[in-house]
Amino acid sequence: MDEPIRHPLAYARFLRDWSQSDLVTRMHQAARRRGLRCGADKAAVSRWENDRKKPDVETQFLIADAFDVPVSDLERYPWPHWLPGREEPVPLGSAYTVHALRDAQRAVMDRERRTFLTYSALTLAGLASQWADLEPERLTTAAEGSTRVDEELMSWLEETGAKLSALPTEKRQHMNKLTEAHLDTVTDLLEGGRYNETTERRLHQLASSLASTCGWYRFDQGQHYAAGKLWTAALSNAHTARDRDQGAGVLADFAYQAIWLGKPESAVGPLSQALIHTRHPMARSLLHLRRARAHAAMGNAGACHDDLKAAEETLLTDTRDPAPSWCRWMSTADLAVDSGQCMLDLGQTEQARARIDEGLLLLPGSRDKTRGVFRTYEARSLLQAREVEQALVVSNESLNVARRIGAHRCVALVRDLAPAFRPYKLVDGVPEFLERLRSC
Repeated sequence: MDEPIRHPLAYARFLRDWSQSDLVTRMHQAARRRGLRCGADKAAVSRWENDRKKPDVETQFLIADAFDVPVSDLERYPWPHWLPGREEPVPLGSAYTVHALRDAQRAVMDRERRTFLTYSALTLAGLASQWADLEPERLTTAAEGSTRVDEELMSWLEETGAKLSALPTEKRQHMNKLTEAHLDTVTDLLEGGRYNETTERRLHQLASSLASTCGWYRFDQGQHYAAGKLWTAALSNAHTARDRDQGAGVLADFAYQAIWLGKPESAVGPLSQALIHTRHPMARSLLHLRRARAHAAMGNAGACHDDLKAAEETLLTDTRDPAPSWCRWMSTADLAVDSGQCMLDLGQTEQARARIDEGLLLLPGSRDKTRGVFRTYEARSLLQAREVEQALVVSNESLNVARRIGAHRCVALVRDLAPAFRPYKLVDGVPEFLERLRSC
């Protein structure tokens, strides 16, 4: 899994191999050069990196001086987005689609690289704005290349891609290398094949779908940097193919990742952009539900309830049009359980338990990963109600599922329950469960 570097300042230190004390020393040196006083210490750096306090303007100048950041960057970007190490995504546009795919492949292969886990709220908002506002160029037919992509080959590529993307998580963990190889083949054809304009658009749509699927596998493994690169490639190719629904789905993926990593403020803007540009009721329901989760995590009860209401109304809207592939799994079970998670975040425990129980009863048996996540939410609600024995049963079941399907982020979700269990070490089974978590 990626190293949990969750703040740009910590990442900037990591890039230079500085401790917090090293940064403080350099800030004091910068202050002396400027004839200023500096009251920074390790405790102050820790508060900045945990978002408990924001450095004032004068202190930010000293931090910038320590990192050799020009003053113009401070004027251009707000704290902490001017810090060194921020990585901008590849711009959208047909000239960059293959570049974005190759960039994602490098991210997957670079096992040793440890980067800041996700794009910042500022960067993600900019990417969503590009997707919403930038007019895609017309596709241009490839005039040269060694392989001609005819109808037979294109149909085989699409059928194989659809089968790979539809695999349940338990099987996908064993087939991901094949999925990534299929994406590599499509990328090679985009870069060097011969095809007409219609086929080119289909190749971009397939590349987007495969990159999204591969991104979810990396996300499940806790490899958030690689997941983000793959989703950037997915968004770029969906944009070039002029597939607004697919692009909205990729923005929903980015938003889910941001919420999962405790950065819900990064999710609201992209989800709002996606809602403007997709029309299918099921897609809109999922987007409203994701935004409700973000609002709940931020403590915005009114906005959360508005989105939950909209999610329910749109899910019940009849339509003859098939839902986009990225949201066809959306159901009343998902609505119920995620509504319950919203209630938990807002401190409404009883309502949360009722909704989570309702969702678990409705969830199909085939969706093991989702059930494992939902059971963890149930365990959290049981712990809040001090029903420790039942929470222990549910948590063990969730951990069993997460380990069987190879979803490391789901294991981490169960592991996050450990602090809530520790006060109950005298309850039978709790010490053994805590020891099991330590060995995961």
